[in-house]
Amino acid sequence: MSVRRLAPAEVQPRSFAFTAENLDWAKKQIAKYPEGRQSSAVIPILWRAQEQHGGWLPEAAIRAVADMLDMAHIRALEIATFYTQFILQPAGKKAHVQVCGTTPCRLRGAEDIIEVCQHRIAHDPFALSEDGDFSWEEVECLGACVNAPMVLIGRDTYEDLTPENFEKVLDGFAKGKPVKPGPQIDRQFSAPVGGATTLTDPAIYASSPTRGQRGTTDAEAKRPGAAANVTEAPAPKPPADDASAKRKPKPN
Repeated sequence: MSVRRLAPAEVQPRSFAFTAENLDWAKKQIAKYPEGRQSSAVIPILWRAQEQHGGWLPEAAIRAVADMLDMAHIRALEIATFYTQFILQPAGKKAHVQVCGTTPCRLRGAEDIIEVCQHRIAHDPFALSEDGDFSWEEVECLGACVNAPMVLIGRDTYEDLTPENFEKVLDGFAKGKPVKPGPQIDRQFSAPVGGATTLTDPAIYASSPTRGQRGTTDAEAKRPGAAANVTEAPAPKPPADDASAKRKPKPN
């Protein structure tokens, strides 16, 4: 997984140029940074180049972005080959699946998700499916360990996967109607499965039956009170002692 190389020369396009719309967008990204810091825009502009080129980033696009940002080509190549968000090989027209293969996902069933990719798409990573619509690869941690196992497709993550619901995710892309991203089970984001497990007593948020006072709502509890807007002035320091007055006279 750690070795990332550019696609072979025979599949690389000879040149790359942004569309007028994407070029205008790129210039706006560059304008966000001060003079001499234009290279800070390299990641979003590489990402836009990848989107324009059908979901993968050719060498010609990397060099074109480097020239646009007045960067050495090797610097842009280092960035493109480091981040797995940049797909360096021809990818599926409808979806390129990035399966997290790091420890938490492995422990929670990533191997089963990889087997679905091998059966449904192609046996080897980056090999296109027979219809050219899908491809897949294994990547390092994608940052959703609580919801393992998971995959990244485009900009979205699909989490809490099983072979069965992952098949439904692929079916959605095949039909052009992707399922809702995020957890594929009854869970809100990374909240506990089955719902909240703490602070579930309605009395916390309703009227107090013992004191007859209305309880504090969650929104009210988070609202800063008057004390939050008070700046305490430091207490004045007493005047410094006169050291000369305490000095004992030297004996004759």
